[in-house]
Amino acid sequence: MILSHPSTKGTDPLSDVLGVLGARSIRRTRLEAAGSWGLAFAAQDRLKFVAVVRGHAWAMLPGRAPLRLADGDVCLLGRTAYAVASHPGAALAEGAPLFRAEASEVVRLGGADTVMLGGGIAFTEHTAGFLFDALPPFLLLPASSGAAATTAWLLSMLEREATTPRPGGALVAARLAEILLVEAIRAEAAAPATTRPGWIAALADRQVGAALRLMHGDVAFPWTVQLVARRIGMSRSAFAARFLTQVGRPPMDYLCHWRMVLAQAALRSGEVTAAAVAERVGYASQSAFAQAYRRFFGYPPGRTRRDIAPPPPG
Repeated sequence: MILSHPSTKGTDPLSDVLGVLGARSIRRTRLEAAGSWGLAFAAQDRLKFVAVVRGHAWAMLPGRAPLRLADGDVCLLGRTAYAVASHPGAALAEGAPLFRAEASEVVRLGGADTVMLGGGIAFTEHTAGFLFDALPPFLLLPASSGAAATTAWLLSMLEREATTPRPGGALVAARLAEILLVEAIRAEAAAPATTRPGWIAALADRQVGAALRLMHGDVAFPWTVQLVARRIGMSRSAFAARFLTQVGRPPMDYLCHWRMVLAQAALRSGEVTAAAVAERVGYASQSAFAQAYRRFFGYPPGRTRRDIAPPPPG
């Protein structure tokens, strides 16, 4: 577990967050369907992609108009319920029990006019809300987007791995699914029309993105708003206002939040003491760290360590 590392130009906050939160590929699924069909899925704490590799389908989410997904479109889903169907008025069955019942991870509903692939990333840390809160519940990576060529290649490779069993296929498919998810997140960050505040979208902003890379690059450094602003060539007031608008929270509040995410991840690993964690996330004393930790989580650092400690022998 890397809590802090020397500041470098190449620091990548997205990779940083996915790594600390223990991102891992979870079950990949395939749906083949024809005629009138519909499947509904409950909200879960994971990121999921749904990709149409043949035909078309409709995606339906709470509070949104139905959206038609065409061949080559990929959507990324956060913590939200959703449904996919042949048309908006189709009767919906619960999707999760169908996939649980299929050892092959393939569900067939009357034919293969429409073929969809699904997969996602789950997290080992309890603080994955840091990522979920930065993403919209739904984003679309259309086949017509700038990432279409990469997406098409990834989908073709996933389709190949799913239909042609070969040694190492599960590992290759898992890595491809992770790349597809990251491509969707990159598209969200780079979209010029993005207005929803969040640190992922803010990565595309030249100055705020630079500030995020500075803070992630050396999380234990005693950063101040004035110092970060100076490093990226802005006045203190202009930087503070721009960061708040882009990220949705003040700079030092963001940094404190990320420090707590790192701290909890390290404590849950059981590999370091609270005193060592305090130092590595930038607190001058263990008591100051403990107070900040309690304010953030509602309980002291020691409770986190006790919760993951193995039972005594015998």
